[in-house]
Amino acid sequence: MFQINLFGNKLARQFVYSLMVCALFLGISTGATAQLRNTLNMPDNDDKWYHIGIVIMGTSNRFQISQHPRFLQSDSVMVTNPNNSFGFGIGGMHTFRISNRFEARVVFPQLLFVNKSINYQLKYADGGNDEKPVMDQNVESILLGVPVQLKLKSDRIGNFRVYMMGGVKYETDLSSKANSRNAENFVKLRKSDFGIEAGIGFNFYNKMFIFSPEIKISNGISNVHARDENLKFSNVIDRVQSRQIIFSIIFEG
Repeated sequence: MFQINLFGNKLARQFVYSLMVCALFLGISTGATAQLRNTLNMPDNDDKWYHIGIVIMGTSNRFQISQHPRFLQSDSVMVTNPNNSFGFGIGGMHTFRISNRFEARVVFPQLLFVNKSINYQLKYADGGNDEKPVMDQNVESILLGVPVQLKLKSDRIGNFRVYMMGGVKYETDLSSKANSRNAENFVKLRKSDFGIEAGIGFNFYNKMFIFSPEIKISNGISNVHARDENLKFSNVIDRVQSRQIIFSIIFEG
């Protein structure tokens, strides 16, 4: 009985200490917020009709695959699964003011360097072509894109603001192998892709620039697979669509 009460008292002390820490943190945050409201950085920036920025991006990439009816007839390819991979990119941000709440954004030029892959499990691996029972087929891409977005902004609290955005994108693959005649080991992709995007971000106003971390989902809606009946790794797949999660760091003036 004594041990139970002691355990309960220990929990009570930890609870009180936690409340004290939370109260102290809340007090510091409140004071910091009040100080920020008194010292606004770049107070006239929201009145500009246009401003420019630089975007640095890290991406998580994968394919969305739909199997072709030929897959059920295949006597070699047993399984096809997309792999997750990472990439990076850079771009120029162009922002146009519409109202106090809305802005239009265009990212151009946007260059993404990505390496997507598909995992195959083969029943009959051809050792002469360096095939293995379990193997990955990599598809390297250099994507030149033009995302167009509508940005919805919250009220500015001191030097901080939250925003949401959504829009569409057009991309062209500068390294597409869709027309390559001797790419026997490649899943061929079309050059062009259309997609939709949505995400959330945060504006931090500094004295000389706005720092904005942002995360968004970018999904292709068109089929980028250039299916080839003569290719073992291509004829079992029908549709291939791109899927990306993009984390961006934006510097705007």
